[in-house]
Amino acid sequence: MDKTASNPVFGNYHGYYNKRPSTQDPRLALLPSSLFHGRRVLDVGCNEGWVTCEIAQRLGAKRVVGVDIDDTLVRAAWKYRRTVWSQQGPPGTSPDGTTADQDDSQAGGSKKRRRLSGSEDEDEAEAPVQGVPDYFPASCEHMFGPLPIPAAAPHGKEADVFPHNVVFRTADWVNTEIPDDAEGYQVVVAFSISKWIHLNNGDEGLVKFFRRVYEALSPGGTFVLEPQEWDTYAKARRMDPKLKENAKNLKLRPDGFEQILRDIGFSPAQHLGSTGEGGFRRPVDLYTKL
Repeated sequence: MDKTASNPVFGNYHGYYNKRPSTQDPRLALLPSSLFHGRRVLDVGCNEGWVTCEIAQRLGAKRVVGVDIDDTLVRAAWKYRRTVWSQQGPPGTSPDGTTADQDDSQAGGSKKRRRLSGSEDEDEAEAPVQGVPDYFPASCEHMFGPLPIPAAAPHGKEADVFPHNVVFRTADWVNTEIPDDAEGYQVVVAFSISKWIHLNNGDEGLVKFFRRVYEALSPGGTFVLEPQEWDTYAKARRMDPKLKENAKNLKLRPDGFEQILRDIGFSPAQHLGSTGEGGFRRPVDLYTKL
């Protein structure tokens, strides 16, 4: 079966984010504010990359890898990355349009620059300053086209800030490793995919996914899971004969996922609450690799 077919049997909905907020996904708002800062992050089932780019641009991640089984969605994610970059303000620009230098001059030049000492402060001083998100309106790109993304040295400071700190891969991550896995991750995000992994790969495939996440995480790493409720499986399995047949043999249920994850080696879940509207209202849980 063509993975990019109109029948999204992997949950690979095209235009999925037309039904979601365009910026600042409320699921991310439930998470600790510092969760992603300076971390390597894997976003499994990234779709068109909206959450992936938000983590990379707004939440301070050092590196974010988005992976999806649908190559059409992955190509759309690369395009979306450029759109987000095109709307970002120049480095050092504040939301009101002023620059750091202008702020100093408006203060009468009275601001004294603190002399930095020590390697940590020096690194901070040399780090590139990222522009303000959503500084330019979307109409600018519509009128003039997207901005080119400047080159960055692979190991330079620029590689750790948006748009250079995000990449996308096409892969069935449950069953296939990607090059980025070699370095491991400190956070793995799995939004709205547990049902699709379960229906396509069965109980064994879902447990395999959970084990893959555990192995990919560094000690103390975090697994963010948005489990889809069992009653939503009924509609999904009607989409395809294979899913319908697979569903007959499923013994595991979403309310039992926490025990499975604890048996693998994760901490008890931190239940962060639910967010979203209508059929998109689901819980978000956080697990720590012990």
